[in-house]
Amino acid sequence: MAKLGPPIFLGVFTILAIIFLTGVASDDKDILRQTFDVGAIYYDAGYVEVSYFDNSDKTNTVVMEILGMDETFQKTFSDSEFIEIVPFPNKPKYGWAIHPIVLEIDHEELGHIQLKTEIYPMGDPVPPIIYSTP
Repeated sequence: MAKLGPPIFLGVFTILAIIFLTGVASDDKDILRQTFDVGAIYYDAGYVEVSYFDNSDKTNTVVMEILGMDETFQKTFSDSEFIEIVPFPNKPKYGWAIHPIVLEIDHEELGHIQLKTEIYPMGDPVPPIIYSTP
């Protein structure tokens, strides 16, 4: 008798992954997309401009990290908007994906939210923002 457990599990897992990745099940993220605006633009002058804006003006704190650096950049903000200039003298050899921008947000109404995006050079397409709520 054949074991059907693993193939069924794999099929269900694949369907859920496709739904998640295509955004069909992401209607609950619409409020996050409408509330938060984040960007991380690299300029040839050797710096990255990270911007954050909360349309609801109800952010308590934001902890911003830029990963993949020799020393991880981390800074805490206590406002609903900011622009931070971070020196980045060299373009990464393996692309900007190795330096994700992660924001841990404490929001008055929405609670704890995590956002993740990538740095992109001025003029390139804007990478997607990944939203997460624990």
